[in-house]
Amino acid sequence: MANTEEELKQNLKELIESIVDGDDYTVQTADNAIRALSALKVLKRPASPVPPHFRCPLSGHLMTDPVILATGQTFDRPLIQRWLNDILRLYPESHVVLNRCLLSPNVLLQGMISEWCKDKGIYLPKPVFNVHDEQLTEALRHRLHPLLFKLSLSVSEQKEAAKELRQLAKTMSVRALFGTRQMIQLLLRPLSSEAPLDPELQYDLIAAILNLSILDSNKRLLAENEKLIAFLIDSLKSGAVQTRSIAAAALSSMSSLDSNKQIIGRSGAIKYLVDLLEEGDPLAMIDAGSALFRLCCARENIVRTVREGVVQIILGKLVNHILVDDLVDELVSILALLATHTIAVEALVNHGGVRFLLDILRKTTVERVKENAAVILHLICYHNREKREEIKEEELANRTISNVVQNGSETARRKAKSILDCLRIGKPTSQNNPNPNPNPDPNPNPNP
Repeated sequence: MANTEEELKQNLKELIESIVDGDDYTVQTADNAIRALSALKVLKRPASPVPPHFRCPLSGHLMTDPVILATGQTFDRPLIQRWLNDILRLYPESHVVLNRCLLSPNVLLQGMISEWCKDKGIYLPKPVFNVHDEQLTEALRHRLHPLLFKLSLSVSEQKEAAKELRQLAKTMSVRALFGTRQMIQLLLRPLSSEAPLDPELQYDLIAAILNLSILDSNKRLLAENEKLIAFLIDSLKSGAVQTRSIAAAALSSMSSLDSNKQIIGRSGAIKYLVDLLEEGDPLAMIDAGSALFRLCCARENIVRTVREGVVQIILGKLVNHILVDDLVDELVSILALLATHTIAVEALVNHGGVRFLLDILRKTTVERVKENAAVILHLICYHNREKREEIKEEELANRTISNVVQNGSETARRKAKSILDCLRIGKPTSQNNPNPNPNPDPNPNPNP
């Protein structure tokens, strides 16, 4: 890039000649000409120098498309991509450079530059987006192939490769390269051995799967691979706590796709997610709870989950342990989702859930927890006539429901009013019915 006025003029002259005389000039050539004109205009305005933080460190010129590297530094996209391509071509083994290849738009700085140009009357060329640069993609592909090959070698080489693949899979460009069944099969090469998998290798492979699953187009490919799902379930059964937790996180990520909810639900994973919820540390419980919540958005998985004893496990955790608010919120949210099915309502009633939920309404200061407790009690009140008397006794003694009507959030107040109406008339009207459809299994939204 030119730095002086004369260099800019010469550069502009060459660009204009190529545009005027050439029959097939590129959009990039025209864009470069506009940049040169804009740079000349800036040079001719000495009273309004370009602020230093608006200049690209590589060229010193005003940035048109600022992007941030993983290091936190900001560059103009075309220049940093060209630099990365050159480095990758000359030094394909450069791990440091590869780990910096994800270029995130600096939206805040872009807006500031646009406003500054508008105030100064400077034309800012439209950015040319080229995220999936062919040379960069090819360089990444050349780096991935030897790593995938290493997964078929000795355990030490497999561990080294898996660790690096886990890091590379944090970038969108690498995730996109794994969008084929063949690439997923290559990643699972270490599972072909009959020997037990090294714990460190197991963890890194699952972490790589989790990172790959963040890309929506990969979710279906991963879930439809029976070998991969079996690997995650085995890890849930017998891995270390951290390994079980990250396996649950991978299943949770894949379960955000509706079609995968049925696949994972039928795989037998729910039993081991419930076990992890019961046995795991708080972080593992959150990962397991997140996976179960997403899976139970598919109605058939609610039955599977309740039959594994999740209702009594959650009630036991909430009653007998001091938990952080986020975890309490997560667990009560799961109960609210499960309670949209009568099988869960029955389990809640049979294991003392009514008394516990009333205690929550009296004591909690977390609005979402209070809302979900009111939602569950409303469903119990609608489905179980016998428990209405217990709720009515509580209301007469402590005015628990009335206090929610007066002081709760909009959602909590609405549900509490419905509960009071139900108790007064002994039978919910169609207005208060959580689902007017006569179907015995209503499915209201537990988190309006």
